[in-house]
Amino acid sequence: MDLQDFGDLIVTCLSEHSRNRKAGMLIGQGKTIEEARKEVGMVIESIDNIEVAYELGKMKNIEMPILNTVYEILYNDLTAQEGVERLMLRDKKSEF
Repeated sequence: MDLQDFGDLIVTCLSEHSRNRKAGMLIGQGKTIEEARKEVGMVIESIDNIEVAYELGKMKNIEMPILNTVYEILYNDLTAQEGVERLMLRDKKSEF
């Protein structure tokens, strides 16, 4: 990751003007994906790409617990609270 990528990541996470952050905040408040899309009014890369990443992980048999949990929250009615609990209660193992 070079410096400009790191800067983009920081802005995405912290800026009130970030489309992805705004969408995440709206979904965290209980809005649907479609409601978040409508309110943001622009492309939301994080939502548009998560389905592709999820399917690719399944195809390649790659374990991605955080991505899978976010996918379940977005598309399968898992609550954020349930998602956090699921992640925190996972069996510990070496990860790299």
